[in-house]
Amino acid sequence: MKEYKTVIQDLSTEFVEKRSRFIGTVRHVESEDEALRCLAGLKSQYWDATHNVYAYALREGQLRRFSDDGEPQGTAGKPVLEVLSKLDITDCLLVVTRYFGGVLLGAGGLVRAYSKSASMAVAEAGVVTMSLCACCRVTCTYNQYGRVSALIPECDGVIDDTAFLENVSLTFHMDEAVLDYFAKRLADATSGACNVEKFSEAYYKK
Repeated sequence: MKEYKTVIQDLSTEFVEKRSRFIGTVRHVESEDEALRCLAGLKSQYWDATHNVYAYALREGQLRRFSDDGEPQGTAGKPVLEVLSKLDITDCLLVVTRYFGGVLLGAGGLVRAYSKSASMAVAEAGVVTMSLCACCRVTCTYNQYGRVSALIPECDGVIDDTAFLENVSLTFHMDEAVLDYFAKRLADATSGACNVEKFSEAYYKK
């Protein structure tokens, strides 16, 4: 997977619909175990709620899970999961907690309320695209440092760390597709004296 979308921050939002209180909570999670731990914590926090409806989507195994938690089938968990699916969001747990206010909403009203709560939470948390990048290192002399440090951002790379020792070592990340182009530019700029070393891959905000 070259790119994926996920939420920027963990938070909760709430609104009231016909005296029922809906609390939408979003959490960034990266495994099913983490999703279930977060879910257990929220159920403990909102132990007195009428329902704790949830959905989560994970890159790990491409998992998609949801629960109506006692609401009529198809009126709660599935609409919450659809919020994640429509925005193509993954590595995310979305829980909508309901405190029943005494007024029945009907099937259509429940779908709208749960969808609204989930959408509000995701909109407030924000969505970011994560892109798979090559993690690289270049070692150069102090005389070459100015040219090399300028060349990395020119090729849309981001410098993560610079170590000034006997020579200068720059650690950075950039799109894999640009790496060959950068290597050629680096060879030209340093008369072949410097090479780029790719040591791993990781996801970064696009």
